[in-house]
Amino acid sequence: MTCLVVGPGGREHALARALAHDAGVAAVHAAPGNPGIAAVATLHDVDALDGEAVADLAVSLGADLVVVGPEAPLVAGVADAVRARGIAVFGPTRAAAELEGSKAFAKDVMAAAGVPTAAARVCTSAVEVQAALDAYGPPYVVKDDGLAAGKGVVVTLDRDEAVEHAARCGRVVIEEFLDGPEVSLFAITDGATVYPLQPAQDFKRIGDGDVGPNTGGMGAYTPLPWAPDDLVEEVLATVLQPTVDEMARRGTPFAGLLYAGLALTSRGTRVVEFNARFGDPETQPLMALLDSPLSPLLVGAATGTLADVAPPAWRPGAAVGVVMASRGYPETSSSGDVIVGIDAAEALPDVHVVQAGTALRDGDLVTAGGRVLAVVATGADLAAARRAAYDGVASVDFPGAQHRTDIAAGAAAGGGA
Repeated sequence: MTCLVVGPGGREHALARALAHDAGVAAVHAAPGNPGIAAVATLHDVDALDGEAVADLAVSLGADLVVVGPEAPLVAGVADAVRARGIAVFGPTRAAAELEGSKAFAKDVMAAAGVPTAAARVCTSAVEVQAALDAYGPPYVVKDDGLAAGKGVVVTLDRDEAVEHAARCGRVVIEEFLDGPEVSLFAITDGATVYPLQPAQDFKRIGDGDVGPNTGGMGAYTPLPWAPDDLVEEVLATVLQPTVDEMARRGTPFAGLLYAGLALTSRGTRVVEFNARFGDPETQPLMALLDSPLSPLLVGAATGTLADVAPPAWRPGAAVGVVMASRGYPETSSSGDVIVGIDAAEALPDVHVVQAGTALRDGDLVTAGGRVLAVVATGADLAAARRAAYDGVASVDFPGAQHRTDIAAGAAAGGGA
């Protein structure tokens, strides 16, 4: 089988790496990819947002499966363009990707499907914003209705900050605050059958102790020893399957990766958000523990035959990923800083490095974005995986590098999230 992975980041590196280790995959290609992906795939300089260019590339390669990684190409209809050429695609249609592309649309689907979520109002004017903030009170939760690379949400006690964020975004969803720890639960689906993956947790804020602005994610780990034993079964029954069924009822079946961002609140499990693709950085530790070959699951979802594929199986133990970001992130990012130490990190037992915002310049690997790379490690338990991941982080360096020191710390110490 020949696979084409579309996208430039860490999620795509993790997926390409898993496919490259899959005995059923003969060749992996990536467009545009990054220098890390080049170690496991052939790169092609094609714009991931150009559906026709991606489709042309897939045809020229004789691709059997195209995997669209990021949200922006999905919302732009790249999967539709490839599917129109008769090639199997893992990733929802443009219409189905509105589950992530519009938070208002997602709220409407959840209401119709009876999925538990926060009460919310869609606001398009300053008057509506003020009324919604009055209705729900602090902490104020204001979400850009569209895509914002994980940085469109403000949760704050400062009403002025909430109002300013809403004004910058235009159309927003303002909702009640959900207490409790957050969990990421991904599911592979062909539009009917739904296979949940094991839960993960990411760390969204830039600083230790969850302080500072939101980012695309500064690290993640799996599994969650503190989570309820029946969490996956509960979410499959009350969130994932009802959402997939409602999308099918509307005539826009969702086939691909349905990502449920959840809050385990004092009033029960609630959906914080839906995404229409593998999450980054959760994908990195999840792929490190996946024991099943990845390609049959993705092909099954892409061809409507997922029920004929065995559900995903997992290796024992745990995995932790720690993101290293460039100077100034998330407000800005620094490019062109030379990265050293990746080989040393990968020489450590059970450690590998997933590249994201990297590039080659004059033979050097340099930074080329906000989140530069993730050091991923596995271990017999979270404590062992965490130690190995941070040993790897200590081996890697570039000017202005920043990372959190508390990824999975509470869970590894036997506490909660």
